[in-house]
Amino acid sequence: MFIISLTYKTPLESVEIHIPEHNNFLQKYYDSGHFITSGRKEPRTGGIIISNAQSKDEAEQIIKEDPFYIHHIADYEIIEFIPSKHNENFKSFIKDS
Repeated sequence: MFIISLTYKTPLESVEIHIPEHNNFLQKYYDSGHFITSGRKEPRTGGIIISNAQSKDEAEQIIKEDPFYIHHIADYEIIEFIPSKHNENFKSFIKDS
């Protein structure tokens, strides 16, 4: 599982222009089952995506499709983690559950 942390590197006006395209990108990967949840950071300096991509390489390839990546709107940090404890409602997202 991966935490993908986006940090904006342009003014919010530039971010706003690309929000519709970014939302389409997110929906594509919700529909494919790769994204679990996402949202903006508070204060609004970027966002977080929780992904169950199969590998860090796969997560990196997915991010390259994000309009924020394509248009140099955000920097990305991809953090891999292995859930060891979770709410029962989250079980379907955990590998080998």
